[in-house]
Amino acid sequence: MPKPRSQQISLLDTPFYHICSRTVRKAFLCGVDKETGVSFEHRRAWIEQRIFQLSQVFSIDICAHAVMHNHLHLVLHVDSEQVKSWSTAEILKRWHQLFKGTYLTRQYQNKQVLDKFQLAMVESSAEIYKKRLIDISWFMRSLNEPIARQANKEDKCTGHFWEGRFKSQALLDEGALLSCMAYVDLNPVRARISDTPEQSDFTSIQLRIKAAITGKQPTSLLAFTGNEQQHKKVGISFSLKDYLTLVDETGRIVRDDKRGAISAKAENILARLHISNESWLKLTTEFECIFTGAVGTAEHLCEFSEHVGLQRAHGIANAQACLNTA
Repeated sequence: MPKPRSQQISLLDTPFYHICSRTVRKAFLCGVDKETGVSFEHRRAWIEQRIFQLSQVFSIDICAHAVMHNHLHLVLHVDSEQVKSWSTAEILKRWHQLFKGTYLTRQYQNKQVLDKFQLAMVESSAEIYKKRLIDISWFMRSLNEPIARQANKEDKCTGHFWEGRFKSQALLDEGALLSCMAYVDLNPVRARISDTPEQSDFTSIQLRIKAAITGKQPTSLLAFTGNEQQHKKVGISFSLKDYLTLVDETGRIVRDDKRGAISAKAENILARLHISNESWLKLTTEFECIFTGAVGTAEHLCEFSEHVGLQRAHGIANAQACLNTA
């Protein structure tokens, strides 16, 4: 039986989450339907554009994404601190980019005169919207519903396009986050859709590689802060160069099926994460099989389970095998 979202998401424990959403009725997000010969590649642009549009509205950043034939992967960062500084006007401006709001919130945004009772109602609505702007369920609803309408219109049919529930995994520590991001970024390579990460269209790794060539990071993705950008408070606390090295080497191993053939440089990077070579390769190729729920060390899993009210922590044995290694 699926767990309620309250037992899958705990911002007290982590702001990072892996999301997977799949289509139904063998519907295509991209690729070519072998039975009809119809190409659906253009739908990849729909969904990537929508992801980046939503990240500019919600207080939710994109760490990694990959659009596959019948499913979508996202690694999200919920910035619950940023939303605290937003004024009522800022909250309404963002919300109205996606939804109509109420008659009074529209009047407020149009700077029409309201009495104190009407202002109180506006403030009450803004508080509701404020919570929704850091809510992953609302983010996914705002992503999936418009895509489903577009796809159904194109397919000239009605009914569900996505499965009823998206999968959510809390990423409780650095090892869990980086291995999940690499797993997502390498989806097209594992599926033999692309030979290399840089050839993987509509993925975050392709955007990061292109930007890195010019010495920059893509503005549409959450930045790696590393040692060179310590002044940045929000970001992925890891070196971008080291991450790209890990993904590149892992991609070569996956593509050429060379188990364990990882360089000394990559070994040193993994040593800092306390993850063995074997565990890293297992995580980046079988992440969703190894962990069905939250991901992290055994200690972090126990803390998370206690906070969300689970009677016991799931995945302890796999955590000890893959993420608690020296």
